[in-house]
Amino acid sequence: MTNLARIRNFAIVAHIDHGKSTLADRFIEMCGGLEARQMTSQVLDSMDIERERGITIKAQTVRLAYRARDGHDYIFNLIDTPGHVDFSYEVSRSMRACEGAILLVDATQGVEAQTLANAYQAIDADLELIPVLNKVDLPASEPDRVKAQIEDIIGLDASEALMISAKTGQGVDEVLEAVVRQIPAPKGDPDAPLRALVVDSWYDPYLGVVVLIRIREGTISKGTRIQMMGTRAVHPVDRVGVFTPKKVEVDSLGPGEVGFLTAGIKELADAQVGDTITEERRPAPEPLPGFRPSQPVVWCSMFPTDTAEFGNLRESLAKLRLNDASFAYEPEQSLALGPGFRCGFLGLLHLEIIQERLDREFDLDLIVTAPSVIYKVHMTDGSVHEMHNPADYPDVTKIDFIQEPWIKATILVPDEYLGAILSLCSEKRGRQIELTYVG
Repeated sequence: MTNLARIRNFAIVAHIDHGKSTLADRFIEMCGGLEARQMTSQVLDSMDIERERGITIKAQTVRLAYRARDGHDYIFNLIDTPGHVDFSYEVSRSMRACEGAILLVDATQGVEAQTLANAYQAIDADLELIPVLNKVDLPASEPDRVKAQIEDIIGLDASEALMISAKTGQGVDEVLEAVVRQIPAPKGDPDAPLRALVVDSWYDPYLGVVVLIRIREGTISKGTRIQMMGTRAVHPVDRVGVFTPKKVEVDSLGPGEVGFLTAGIKELADAQVGDTITEERRPAPEPLPGFRPSQPVVWCSMFPTDTAEFGNLRESLAKLRLNDASFAYEPEQSLALGPGFRCGFLGLLHLEIIQERLDREFDLDLIVTAPSVIYKVHMTDGSVHEMHNPADYPDVTKIDFIQEPWIKATILVPDEYLGAILSLCSEKRGRQIELTYVG
C-alpha cells in the first residue's frame, strides 16, 4: 500500500495551445516514465486526430515516480486535460480525481478564455492552483504583464509564479518541486468500505470496458466483486493497474490512487462516468458526489448513405459514446433519408471530431444535416414540446410562445476591440447587462 503522504494527484489546465501536452512530455521524461527512445512529442495524445490537429481531445492520465530534493520518493498521478471549450466536460471530470492543478499560461499570449474558464472550474472543485508561465524563452514573452493579468482577471496571487519553457525543459524541475510542496496529499481510509469514482471509461476490443478510477476509500484488487452504485451491476475484477504511460498491472489500488480496472464488462452503459464503484460484500452507505451530466448545445442528424448500414452506425455510436461521455444520441426517422440518429454535441469542433472519428475508426459513409439547437414550444393547453426539426412545427393556432436557448457570457476584451465586439453582439440580438473595466 502506497503511503498517502507521498501521493500527489494533479491536472494541467490551460487555454488551447499554451503547452499542456509538451509540459506533460517533460514530466514523463524527467520522471523516467518512458526511455528516451520511446519518447515522441505529445506522448499522451494517443489519437491520430489529436496529433494532426495539435489539440488534446481526451484527458489522459499517467503515473510517475519522482525523487524530490527532500530525499523522499513521491508518486504523481498527472492528468493532461484538453484546452478547447468543446471538451470542457473532460476537464470537469478530471478535476474530481485531483487535489490540485497547474494553471499554465503562455507568457506571450497571456490569460485567454479557457485559462479563465478552467481556472474557475478548478476553484469550483476546491483545488490548489499553481500558476506557471510557459514559453518564457521566446523573445515575445512578457512575464510581468501576464502576472498582472493573472492577478487582475483570475484573482490568483502570481508574484511567485514559476517561469518555464516546456519545450527546452527550463524550470520544469521547479514545477515538480512545487507540486510536492503546494498540492495537498489525498485523504482516505484503506479499511473503510470501497468507494471509487469512475473518472473515464473506454472500449478495448480485447479487454471489454476499461474503467479509469480514483479510489477515495477502501482498496480494490484482482478478484474483488464490485458493484456500480448507479446501475447496481455486479462484476468480478479481472485486473487492476496503472498507466506509466504504458499499462502496468498492480496487485491492488488504495486510497488516493488513480488507476484502471477491467471486469469483463460488456454492456457499455454499465460503466457510466461519474458513477461510484463499491464492493458487493461490504457496500458503501452512499455514493460519491458525481459530476453534473454534460448538456449538449449543438444538435444535428446523422444518416447512413446506405440504409443497410444503419445497424453498423448504431453499434459505432454506442462504442464512441463510451469513449466520449459528453456526446448524446437518439434514434430518428426521416421521410427523405430513412432511419438515422439525432446527435448532441458540446460545440461545432466536437461535432467535427466525432464525424471524423466515425469516418476513420468505423469506416462509415454518412449524411450529416446542418447543426441546429432545440426550441421549446409552449402550447395554449399548457404542454411543452421540444422541437428539433422544422418538420415537427405544430399548428400555429395552438402555440402560446416559443423559447430558444440563450447563453450568459462574460467577454474579456482589450479596449481597442470593445466597440466592434459590442456591435457584433447587438447584431446577433445580444443584450448587454453590464460593462466593467478590469485592472
